[in-house]
Amino acid sequence: MQVPAPIEYERATSVDHAIGLLERLGEEARLIAGGHSLLPMMKLRLANPEYLVDINDLHDELSYVRVGPTEVRIGAMTRHRELLESDELAAVCPIFRDAERVIADPPVRNRGTLGGALCQADPSEDLSSVCTTLDASCVIRGTGGERLVSMDDFHVGPYETVVGHAEMLIEVRIPVRPRGSSAYAKVDRRAGDWAVTAAGAAIWLDDHDAIADARVGLAAVGPNTTGIPEVSEALRGRRPSEEAWELAGSIAAAQCRPVTDSRGSADYKRHLAGELTRRTLRTAWERASAEGAA
Repeated sequence: MQVPAPIEYERATSVDHAIGLLERLGEEARLIAGGHSLLPMMKLRLANPEYLVDINDLHDELSYVRVGPTEVRIGAMTRHRELLESDELAAVCPIFRDAERVIADPPVRNRGTLGGALCQADPSEDLSSVCTTLDASCVIRGTGGERLVSMDDFHVGPYETVVGHAEMLIEVRIPVRPRGSSAYAKVDRRAGDWAVTAAGAAIWLDDHDAIADARVGLAAVGPNTTGIPEVSEALRGRRPSEEAWELAGSIAAAQCRPVTDSRGSADYKRHLAGELTRRTLRTAWERASAEGAA
């Protein structure tokens, strides 16, 4: 039977209390919310924290979706189920509902959180790809105050983020731009599994219905969630078309760095990256066009 190593346990009552506990307990303390990523790693002795700081009592403080005219703010303790069920969020960022529908199963979605997903920094994790696609920024609070970090800089390696000792992610901020939409698609071996490959895409149209900007974020095809800025450069100013989606897919396939493993060969994953990029860009464009027509 797999069991974690012995640990000490503390329960935080506020963000400041949690940060204070992390500072006092030292480098070997870890935050836990849903625990669906951390606990399995502890059972396998892949993670061996000396202390767990339980932040579930912070749900009321850090669970929210606030949609404004220029920005969406989502608390780090917002659970997968709450993201899935938020009609207000789906109206401006439909990519979240696309992704949440294919994340794990109801028990995980009922307990797992946005902040936990991002901070786990698993290269196959869905919401990291979503937030990369949407050009999100992360609010990190520590003893010295708050700092804002882009998703492009948030992950520094597999299972590693810029969140330092005595710091915690408290909020994700997503810019809202006119005439835009987004989409997400995933290939997995069975329902709710980690991705073999996944892709998110967002697109924005100008007043002449040309592509003002586009972003693509891939999961499971590199050491981190992979943004493909070359797609943005290639599509900007072009007319939406099958040729444009084919170009974007070819770029995404060429730029990602998959490895062969039990889920599939590197060539297969590269093929999926291209195909899913084409599909999600097409869907995002269709949604943006429908929104503009409405």
